[in-house]
Amino acid sequence: SGKSTVSHYLAELGAVIIDADKVGHEAYRPNTGTWRVLVKTFGNRILAADNTIDRKKLGDVVFGNHEELARLNAIIHPQITRVVKKQINDYRRQGISVIVLDAPVLFEANAKSLVDEVWVVAADEANVVKRAMARTGLPEAQIRARIRSQTSNEERMKRAQVVIYNDGTVEELREKVKELWESVKI
Repeated sequence: SGKSTVSHYLAELGAVIIDADKVGHEAYRPNTGTWRVLVKTFGNRILAADNTIDRKKLGDVVFGNHEELARLNAIIHPQITRVVKKQINDYRRQGISVIVLDAPVLFEANAKSLVDEVWVVAADEANVVKRAMARTGLPEAQIRARIRSQTSNEERMKRAQVVIYNDGTVEELREKVKELWESVKI
């Protein structure tokens, strides 16, 4: 939908960004506690040749299978939430008052309490699929399975304070983000 692009624009404008996906990547590092639990839960089939967790292989296991996805989420979401909470507290101690949490599954992780305001970037599903295929190289069916495994756009928008529609040009998106940033920065 453009969530990462919005985060990038906010960073250009001076925002401090915490990227929940990057925090998650850290949790997947070999021989960490989370890595061990994931390998024990899902087996060696999720490992790449270098012993890292192959996120594509893990995705093949969990997307489209609600039980397996729930098992993954029960392992990874609390870990990510713990690290993000610590980062937010560290930034607040530094006197930073506006922190952007880039979290694609904020609601699924039951982590809304980490933020004061929710911004949702929404786009037509056809655009989302096209962009995701270009970015990831995954086939359309896998992209759609991942979309279906997440909270719907409609539900996200109901729970958001700000909705950024991203079916236009990158210039239009950049301008929307700039206007919104001006309204919140201190």
